[in-house]
Amino acid sequence: MILSLDNVTKSYGALKVADGIGFDLPRGQALGIIGPNGAGKSTLFNLITGNVRADHGRITFLGRDVTRLPAMARVRMGVGRSFQIPQPFETLTVFENLLAAAAFGRGLPERAVHDTCAEILERTGLLPRANTPAGGLPLLERKRLELARAMATGPELLLLDEIAGGLTEAESHALVATIRAIHATGTTIIWIEHVLHALTRVVERLLVLDFGRVIATGAPAEIMASKAVREIYLGIEA
Repeated sequence: MILSLDNVTKSYGALKVADGIGFDLPRGQALGIIGPNGAGKSTLFNLITGNVRADHGRITFLGRDVTRLPAMARVRMGVGRSFQIPQPFETLTVFENLLAAAAFGRGLPERAVHDTCAEILERTGLLPRANTPAGGLPLLERKRLELARAMATGPELLLLDEIAGGLTEAESHALVATIRAIHATGTTIIWIEHVLHALTRVVERLLVLDFGRVIATGAPAEIMASKAVREIYLGIEA
C-alpha cells in the first residue's frame, strides 16, 4: 500500500471534522472522494499532506509513519497536491512557476529541473504558454498550471482538489484526458470532485464521506447505485 489511514480523527472544539477515518490505497490506483459540502473532504487532504495534524490515529505513506511529519517533509517524500482555487505566482511565467515548485519540492537547484519542467509543460498542454505570465491565463490553463505545479514536485501520490470545478463541459473533457494520461503512467491519485462525470472517467474506486466519516467505499458504479449514498450526496430521498 502506498497510503494507509488508521482511525484518523481531527476535532476543532466540539466539531469533529474527521471521525475515525480509515482506508488503504494501493500503489497505482485512482481513488475518488465524494460527499456533500462540509463532509470533511478538504480536511482529509490537509491531514494527508500535513497541513493539519491529526489528533488521533496513524497515517502511513510508503511504509513510513508520517502522522507527525510536517507538510514539507511529506512533499519531499512524494506527496503532491493541487488546490481548489489556483494561486500561482502571477507575475512569474508558467515555466518559472514550475521551476519554483520543482526546485522547492525536490530540494534541487533550478538548473537541475529544467528538463523535467519542460516535459511536464508538454504533458499538461502548457508548452505553448511557457513564457506567458501566469496572471494572464484563462481558467482552464490556470487549472492545468495547478496540476503541473503539483506534478513538478515529483509526487508518488497526487492529490487533486476539485480541479474540474468551474470548467465548461469541453474544458472538463480536455482536463480529464490529461489526468487519465498521467494516471496511465502509474501515478497514484486521490481526487476530490463534485463533477462526477469527470471523476468517474478516471477513478477505479470511490470513497464517500459524510460528517467526517467514511460512509461507503467501492467501485464507482456500485457506489453511485447505492440508495443511501445518493440520499447523503444529493440531500434528497433517492
